Amino acid sequence: MELKITKAEKLKSKPQDETKLGFGRLFTDHIFNMDYSPDKGWHNARIEPYCNIDMNPATMVLHYGQAVFEGMKAYRTPKGNIQLFRPQSNFHRMNASNRMLCIPQIDEHFALHALKELIRVEQEWVPSMPGTSLYIRPTIIATDVFLGVRASDTYRFFIILSPVGAYYPEGFNPVKIWVTKRYVRAVRGGIGEAKTPGNYAASLYAGEQAHKEGYTQVLWLDGVEQRYVEEVGSMNIFFCIDGELITPALNGSILPGVTRDSIISLARLWGIPCSERRIAIEEIINAQKEGKQVEIFGSGTAAVVSPVGTVKYRDDVITINDNQVGPMTQRFYEALTDIQYGRAEDPRGWIEKV
Repeated sequence: MELKITKAEKLKSKPQDETKLGFGRLFTDHIFNMDYSPDKGWHNARIEPYCNIDMNPATMVLHYGQAVFEGMKAYRTPKGNIQLFRPQSNFHRMNASNRMLCIPQIDEHFALHALKELIRVEQEWVPSMPGTSLYIRPTIIATDVFLGVRASDTYRFFIILSPVGAYYPEGFNPVKIWVTKRYVRAVRGGIGEAKTPGNYAASLYAGEQAHKEGYTQVLWLDGVEQRYVEEVGSMNIFFCIDGELITPALNGSILPGVTRDSIISLARLWGIPCSERRIAIEEIINAQKEGKQVEIFGSGTAAVVSPVGTVKYRDDVITINDNQVGPMTQRFYEALTDIQYGRAEDPRGWIEKV
């Protein structure tokens, strides 16, 4: 497919202070757009000046939530080069979400080609300060103008870019998490394993309740027995108990995270015992009470690894690893970020040069 590129005549001012980038508030000069219709398939691929999307109030995505998105980053290396971390996996996961939301499949190779071209056009927007990156948000939305519950016939695929600051500007410190048995994020047989806006909307209310209780994130339990751990906030979760790494098995309600898969791959490369299985919240509480060596951390694109220092479950409030970052948590965080930023060799062929 041909990719048309139209450069913006007037460019925005680039951020001068990379310590104040924040997250998701600044956007670059250009956007990638592509359309779908039944007669043409995916067509009209173009990079053009960043612009608003003109939408009829009856556009189907606004009413029935038929949409998917992804999140990844571009990193600037110490030599000034730009690289991506496992972008093929993100586009592959996007197609998996597409299947669940009845959205036509995209050509993953062309999507990666278009993304690289967009980043080349916007390369001056990729920050260079340690810990900063260019956040990438590919999205597909239903665009039929129709008030009726069915899959749309037409779609828009777009990619926007946002320079973002270091996720831990004040240090890599453990967070407090709150376990809820009252609220459920997703259930098996639903769309919990798809990266779709509805899954995030479903997490907001419980997240607000956690904040009111003085906690950073919600630890979600399964929606059937409300006993087995699934995710934390919008991240996958890992437990290290006496040297064994454990993460909930993908069961249809858990998002198959790219960072999650990367951690499992590194653990097996390093010879660390690693299990993907159901793990009850009581097992975690009891392991801590029994004096076992316990570490907990979340994983995801934005934070990479997020250490947990406190867990509240019912009347139990437990402190993990004396509220310090554990050695296993630190090792995975450093290994992944060193690969992403080009400070270490890539042992799995994950890096894609731009």
